[in-house]
Amino acid sequence: MADTLTSAQGDSLDDLLWRERGLGPDVLGKVLEANPGLADLGEILPLGTKVIVPVIAKQAVATREIIQLWS
Repeated sequence: MADTLTSAQGDSLDDLLWRERGLGPDVLGKVLEANPGLADLGEILPLGTKVIVPVIAKQAVATREIIQLWS
């Protein structure tokens, strides 16, 4: 089942996918296929843009290492 996300002000597609679903750049192709014309909107999505996120296998979920500068 696909999921729908809504962009906030200043969101790029990368930002939206990471913030809402923890997805990395490796899933951009699948998301763009599911959203014809989305790439035509530019790097920064207009506020309130609906983005359909198709079902993506668990191995596609990205992780980020957290580095703590102060303890």
